[in-house]
Amino acid sequence: MSCSCFNVILSTRKKGHSFGENSEGISKHIRFFSYKDLRLATDNFHASNEIGRGGYGTVYKGILKDGTQVAMKALSAESRQGINEFLTEIHTISNVRHPNLVELIGCCIEGVNRILVYEFAENSSLDQALLGPQSGRATLDWKRRSAICVGTARGLAFLHEEIKPHIVHRDIKASNILLSQNFTPKIGDFGMAKLFQDNITHISTRIAGTIGYLAPEYARLGQLTKKADVYSFGVLVLEIVSGRSNAGRICLISGKPLLEWTWQLYGEGRLHELVDSDLGEYPEDEVLRYIKVALFCTQASAQRRPSMIQVVDMLSKRIRLNEKQLTPPSFIQDFMDIGGGSTATKSSGSQTSGVSSSTSSNPVSSFQIFPR
Repeated sequence: MSCSCFNVILSTRKKGHSFGENSEGISKHIRFFSYKDLRLATDNFHASNEIGRGGYGTVYKGILKDGTQVAMKALSAESRQGINEFLTEIHTISNVRHPNLVELIGCCIEGVNRILVYEFAENSSLDQALLGPQSGRATLDWKRRSAICVGTARGLAFLHEEIKPHIVHRDIKASNILLSQNFTPKIGDFGMAKLFQDNITHISTRIAGTIGYLAPEYARLGQLTKKADVYSFGVLVLEIVSGRSNAGRICLISGKPLLEWTWQLYGEGRLHELVDSDLGEYPEDEVLRYIKVALFCTQASAQRRPSMIQVVDMLSKRIRLNEKQLTPPSFIQDFMDIGGGSTATKSSGSQTSGVSSSTSSNPVSSFQIFPR
């Protein structure tokens, strides 16, 4: 199912600005900036202010006239496909507010320019802080890493369960987790998000996301559910604990991707070998529990994965996991045939946006947790 507002073109909200034909659904909190103002804020989009680059454009640091630091995501003028993601992002999060979601401040749609203006994350993204060049990495002790895991889980639980229609992000990965000044995690980049009504079980849709984080049922069949985000989150937790990446074709010890290696270590009772050597002292029981939670999240069967609300409890409370219910994950090589590179964009075989109209949106899961 695809929300009709995804294709709405923004209307004029301020004299002198051209925003199209219709602005229905855009929050009153969203400010509309002129291109001139944003050009001044970034010193004419100078290269020294560039802080990121993605498939649809470039991200710049800017300072508004009132002194507010912001991040500006400028869509490439050549990216026609990116306009849909641009509009999706505005409509998806313009009315959403949560401590663990990046706040959209405003946008600019003027001539060929398409720019989103976000709150600025002082500590950049998690992939740079954790997985980037050594010189650019932050000091992430276990207290910070566990807080990033729990905060990201809470942000996803909010998207999945607390707002309506529910939101499935579709691209949870380290580069889309931004870190504030005090390292609070904030989920960003909603350009590929999808909305879910209560009465549907899955959406058949174009495959989009990053290989290494893609849930197997989504990568193979284009069947999207909330559990696809749960799978991606599980991979993310493993990256946070290990300080290693599972994305692309990067291989680790014994030539295995991170998730497969983790499952091998689990079977051999050697999970402690996964923990990042740069972590220093850490509470072993808690860290091993986080790894096991990640394995519950990445089980091959979507129905066996926990919900994000369960995941929050599993991470934030001292509980005993029912490991007898844990089944193997699906590994990256199982679905690498969907295409090369780091981003999957292959369409599902049906080439439709059909919706399963089953009345149950929460299929029975064999997953259980037991209070300690």
